[in-house]
Amino acid sequence: MAIFAIGDLHLSFGTDKPMEVFGAHWEAHYDKIKLDWCERVTDDDVVIIPGDISWAITFEGAKIDLDWIESLPGKKILFKGNHDYWWVSKTKMDPCYKTITFVHNGYASYGNLAICGTRGWTCPGEEFTAEDEKVYKRELLRLENSITQAKRDGYTEILGVLHFPPTNEKKEPSGFTALFSKYEVKKVIYGHIHGKSNFRGALNGLYNGTEYILTSCDYLSFKLFTLEG
Repeated sequence: MAIFAIGDLHLSFGTDKPMEVFGAHWEAHYDKIKLDWCERVTDDDVVIIPGDISWAITFEGAKIDLDWIESLPGKKILFKGNHDYWWVSKTKMDPCYKTITFVHNGYASYGNLAICGTRGWTCPGEEFTAEDEKVYKRELLRLENSITQAKRDGYTEILGVLHFPPTNEKKEPSGFTALFSKYEVKKVIYGHIHGKSNFRGALNGLYNGTEYILTSCDYLSFKLFTLEG
């Protein structure tokens, strides 16, 4: 069994949102992802997608993109990104797919591993509004609830997942990094960041005892990152 991760698929099979406007390397990026995915992932493996999955506005509109993910090998664990406006309740989404689990206000599991997380938000820094603070605090509560639920259920090994980066651009400590340290989370994956100029400033590697890994698909050259296996 193996665990993979790749974020920010930005699929748009049902809408006109070509990603190549962000660079020629994005042309038919979904074909590059599918090729690598099908070569490496088996039905016993799991792939974690930390947000920004589809450009669709409604769940019905996202169906073509989610069906594409469903058709790929392995089990998939999806977290919400800031562009996933189509995201609705788990009770509506979960019954529609056999190989996809949607994580919201909870956690997923794979063997003895609990996969805990939330969307996250902009962290306090130079540009941080009162509205940002409100959302930020709510996301901190969701993250801690996700982890404590898993702990109560007996999980000791936890993988952290965010969509947004866990720190501000200066890589200053945040409530997210504090929670991951508090609960001794060894690894955290996240996405959201795009473009070479931004990749250089991304948090990658050990930070206060936790390993942080950027998994935006363009950062990974549209190939899945292997977490275990």
